[in-house]
Amino acid sequence: MSAALHAQTKKAAPAPALARPKLVVGIVVDQMRYDYLYRYYDQYGEGGFKRMMNEGFNCRNNHYSYALTVTAAGHASVYTGSVPAINGIVGNEWYDPIAKQGVYCVEDSTVRTVGSNNSSVGKMSPRNLLTTTVTDQLRIATNFRSKTVGVAIKDRGSILPAGHAANAAYWFDSKTGNWVTSTYYMDDLPQWMKDYNAKKKPSEYLTKGWQLLLTADAYTQSSPDDVAWEGKLPGSSKAVFPYELAGLAGDAFGVVTETPWGNTITKEAAIEAVKGEKLGKGADTDFLAISFSSTDKIGHRSGPNSVEQQDDFLKLDRELAELFTFLDGYVGKGAYTVFLTADHGVVDVPGFAAEHKLPSGIADRKALNSAVQEAIKSEFGDGKFIVSSENNQLYLDHDLLKSKKISVDAFTAVVRKAALKVPGVADVINLTDMGKAPLNTYQLELYKNNVNAKRSGDIQVITQPGWFYGTATGTSHGTPNNYDTQVPFVIFGWGINKGETLRRTSVSDIAPTVAALLHILPGSGNVGNAVEEALRK
Repeated sequence: MSAALHAQTKKAAPAPALARPKLVVGIVVDQMRYDYLYRYYDQYGEGGFKRMMNEGFNCRNNHYSYALTVTAAGHASVYTGSVPAINGIVGNEWYDPIAKQGVYCVEDSTVRTVGSNNSSVGKMSPRNLLTTTVTDQLRIATNFRSKTVGVAIKDRGSILPAGHAANAAYWFDSKTGNWVTSTYYMDDLPQWMKDYNAKKKPSEYLTKGWQLLLTADAYTQSSPDDVAWEGKLPGSSKAVFPYELAGLAGDAFGVVTETPWGNTITKEAAIEAVKGEKLGKGADTDFLAISFSSTDKIGHRSGPNSVEQQDDFLKLDRELAELFTFLDGYVGKGAYTVFLTADHGVVDVPGFAAEHKLPSGIADRKALNSAVQEAIKSEFGDGKFIVSSENNQLYLDHDLLKSKKISVDAFTAVVRKAALKVPGVADVINLTDMGKAPLNTYQLELYKNNVNAKRSGDIQVITQPGWFYGTATGTSHGTPNNYDTQVPFVIFGWGINKGETLRRTSVSDIAPTVAALLHILPGSGNVGNAVEEALRK
């Protein structure tokens, strides 16, 4: 046999496997404004937020590219690489003009609760999400060998990131204290989750109350503990430390989710999911999607300048450090990739802003509605022209308009003239003909990215920066202003460079960055671009 023939018949060496991390962990911190990375930096430990920033890549000018910055839309955008106009998640709720009823973002009447006797808490699935997620694309790319699991106190914070093809998504039932899911995913909880529920951790944490992590004089990044503009925990008499939690009003375990203990049980459930499903132990990359929801509940009630929120983030930093230490040991240090972002930011509490002579205010929805209705009746006569209002959008009865020969443009003009007289209203635009909208080009693009033809309203009422509809205590979000759009995007671990950028990036860039890392297709509605300088070549 010739040497050439021998070489041809010799068995070829197997090609090396495509290099990928063993596990990707996506972390969404609900209502984490970008500045929180640095506001409390000196009091963070070395193993949580600082570890991500010091070992990984930090996109320091990262923004949402649509206007109505709320929880469901944020989680959907992070994981689809898309915007509400395409993925369909235009808010936490919207109005369906065809069915003539309101819709909750993850509601699904065809499925049932698994893990609790609370029948309503589990009627949820991702069916209202119109595009695929990066987690879906990973499942497809590995012929569904990869496992994807979502964990969050809020159902929408778990279901939307986990995607359509997820192995499981788990969320918290505040009535029973159990982690639950729905029959969309399975007919019975896995044993590891039953075992965790059996530990009754929420009951244990209720008895411990909410104590400060540091001494009271260390909270120099916050306003005094006792201020008039801060809301109270349900059933508590004052918004001051320490908080006794046992016996407070509300759902049996709801108060746990309104304290840092909510982040603790989320971290614990996530770790149990990794161990129970052996995530990161198989031949293919797995994906764990975690959302920490208690930061939003605390933020709405107490605001970004409160001792409560500072204590919350200092404790969350420690929870992240424990999670990363666990992953180092279980999956292997350097064998997994983690990204962290937020679903939206938050505006300063108007009461706080007023103390410091900053522009802000609380818009009066009742006064707005009264002014608008009076103007409509005066111009067009009697009739229920507005059938619903969600996300500061008005949904109109088009049949009634047509019968009275009224155009949406003409109707909008009447609403706009009346609404602009109400303090806090910045503008009113016709969402069905945005080419005529009298907005600056920056905000116009954000509102365009928010409008889905089948789910959005006809008219958008826009508030002034610093203003929102609410009460004298607490705060909110949901605008195209910088305090709501600018959120962290930090990624570290396997395949990630150390560094940072100040060029503007979009939240829609997160999913395609992860997709590029994994060598998979982005989601079906993707509009973002990979942050290529973050990825090792």
